[in-house]
Amino acid sequence: MKTKFASIIALGVLLTIGACSSKSDPTPVVNYTQEDQMARPAINTVFVGASQKDMFNTTIPSMQGAAFASIFNSRLLALNSGYTTNLLGLSSTAFTGVLATDVLSVSLTGTTTFYDGTNVLTGRKLDDDVITVELILIFGGPMGSSNPGLTDDHVSANDKAFLTTFPYLATAF
Repeated sequence: MKTKFASIIALGVLLTIGACSSKSDPTPVVNYTQEDQMARPAINTVFVGASQKDMFNTTIPSMQGAAFASIFNSRLLALNSGYTTNLLGLSSTAFTGVLATDVLSVSLTGTTTFYDGTNVLTGRKLDDDVITVELILIFGGPMGSSNPGLTDDHVSANDKAFLTTFPYLATAF
C-alpha cells in the first residue's frame, strides 16, 4: 500500500513538473492559488454577499479590512439594528474592522481560545464553540446577554469526541 501511494504521489509530481516546464526553460513553475478564508468560521458566510465571495476569499488579509469593513458594518447593522457595543466593548465600526480581516490570532504566551470568559480571540481550540461566541458578539450587546434567543447555536459539543493525541480530530463515521 505504501509503495502504491508513493507511486501515485511521484506520478502527480512528475505530471505537475512536466506541465509547468517547457523545452526552453526546464525550471518547474509552481503556482499557488488562495481559494478560501476560514480563520473565523461563518464570518464570510454571514457578512460577504454571494457576488463578492471569490473576491473576499482571494484578498490578502492585510487588505481585507479596507476592502470589506464598511460592507461588514452595513450587514451587522442590518442584522442587529440595535447594536451599540458588544461584550468586547467594540463599536460596530471597530468590531467589523476586526471581523473583516479574516485571520486567526494566536497568543504565544497565554491561553489559546476563541473565548473562555476572559481571553478573547487569542487562538482557537478544537472544542471552542466559535459560532456561539460570534453570535454573542453580534447580538449579545455590551453584557453579552441581550437577545438570548439569538446568542446560542444550541450545539454543545462535536458529534464525536476529539482524540487526546495527535491528530486530535474526531474519527470519521
